[in-house]
Amino acid sequence: MDRTTTRPHGRRWLGGALALAVGSGLVLVGGAGTAQAADVNVAKNAGFENGLANWSCSAGSGAAVSSPVRTGAGALRATPAGLDNAKCVQTVTVKPNSTYTLSAWVQGGYAYLGASNTGTGSGSVSTWTPDSAAWKQLTTTFTTGASTTSVEIYTHGWYGTSPYSVDDVSVFGPDGGGGQDPDPVVPGTPAGLAAGTVTSSSVALSWGAVSGATGYKVYRDGGNPQTVSGTSTTVTGLTADTAYQFQVAATNSAGESAKSSAVSARTAKVTDPGPGPNVPKHALTGYWQNFNNGATVQKLRDVQAQYDIIAVSFADATATPGQITFNLDPAVGYASVADFKADVAAKKAAGKSVIISVGGEKGNVTINSDASATAFANSTYALMQEYGFNGVDIDLEHGINSTYLTKALRQLSAKAGSSLVLTMAPQTIDMQNTGTEYFKTALAVKDILTVVNMQYYNSGSMLGCDGKVYSQGSVDFLTALACIQIQGGLAPSQIGLGVPASTRGAGSGYVDPQIVKNALDCLTRLTGCGTFKPAQAWPGVRGAMTWSTNWDATAGNAWSNAVGPHVHNLP
Repeated sequence: MDRTTTRPHGRRWLGGALALAVGSGLVLVGGAGTAQAADVNVAKNAGFENGLANWSCSAGSGAAVSSPVRTGAGALRATPAGLDNAKCVQTVTVKPNSTYTLSAWVQGGYAYLGASNTGTGSGSVSTWTPDSAAWKQLTTTFTTGASTTSVEIYTHGWYGTSPYSVDDVSVFGPDGGGGQDPDPVVPGTPAGLAAGTVTSSSVALSWGAVSGATGYKVYRDGGNPQTVSGTSTTVTGLTADTAYQFQVAATNSAGESAKSSAVSARTAKVTDPGPGPNVPKHALTGYWQNFNNGATVQKLRDVQAQYDIIAVSFADATATPGQITFNLDPAVGYASVADFKADVAAKKAAGKSVIISVGGEKGNVTINSDASATAFANSTYALMQEYGFNGVDIDLEHGINSTYLTKALRQLSAKAGSSLVLTMAPQTIDMQNTGTEYFKTALAVKDILTVVNMQYYNSGSMLGCDGKVYSQGSVDFLTALACIQIQGGLAPSQIGLGVPASTRGAGSGYVDPQIVKNALDCLTRLTGCGTFKPAQAWPGVRGAMTWSTNWDATAGNAWSNAVGPHVHNLP
């Protein structure tokens, strides 16, 4: 969501270009050669298990982290800042007149992989990828010159973009005489296995990291192994009020360790599910701005009555990872915090849900560990109690970790109960397939998720569920991308169409309210469709969302006056 009147176009256009490339069958990375039997990986500390040994990063931009990791216990996390693109390098020993395959797994912001001083051609090769929520492999090849005995391999991000992560680097080719990391040995047995939060169908587990491990297997009652990459997991699909025993073993390419000592845990009894969120079958969501960016400044009491869910934008991060707070902006004009709380209470008394939104275009909260997940849950619940918020909106636009965000939301749900209103506002690229971190999170909390109001704006062209590419701003763009979410496993009631309230509300993607109404009719009644028509109607589609109630008010509430009644009259 934009705090400013417009968002820079470059980042989202590249996302659209990526979708077009995929839709056209193009490949963005260079082809990889096949390593020969005698080839070795000449990169050292390729998995960052030994911190930043053998690596150096510009301006102190890199750090070895324990999360996110692809395998093992470590990975590189590098953060571009100012004029520094967070370049991390290693010099590897190579053999002259030889071909090498350079590869690495990346995640997060824009990431580049390359080699320089190869001694042939331009002396450099590289490949890159736009921001990626899931781990993605980059691969390229290079050939060394007749007198080249060392080559510099590197990764870097892009100026002003999000941090990127790197794991499992390889430079396969002939041994240049510089040696290599020793072959792995079977890792030791994990220690410290402990059970955490339990529900009627799941048990959270954690254990200590094992040196040299690239993964772990979690056993339930001696069998049913579940493979995980980190040192914690939540075992799901369990029977209520039942005792289970769990063990964990460490693995790598050399084999699997002995199982750890067993830990016992009993799932919770099934309790009364309660009334559920106080949200109508078909709902209109609007974001209320806790700042002045040129749109009409509102108090909550001024928000148009058509809105059923009002997302207060935004919470603020604290110095504690995962923890959030809320600071009422004086620009809004409240005489006191008590007046704001009274407005929250009045909206709730009128049957509205008022929730706190986390993230936005400029805001970010890091939830990438058990501690930060707990901090998020505790601080969010504290805000709900202090201000009377009904729940939380996840609008994190700088990358998320589905494992720990899921844990955070589960812990919050356990505190708040079934009345929790939980919404999400991912960008279009975040919901293109079920492998993205946002989509994985939505599916992991499907049973407590109210609605996903995807942002159908500030986006390039994207793939629809029929495999065709659709342009932003059309009925087809709204319906074919909503179809992906439903086919991917979300309920129709968890689908909302997020659009700007006016041309000034976003950098691009504004559509006339009639297009929104046509898209809703297409999804729920199979009328008003464009060239794309779903195979079936989904009458339960939740409704629509807009950024923002302030920009709506600036335009005379034209958006809510047109879309609101239409949403409320859906079948």
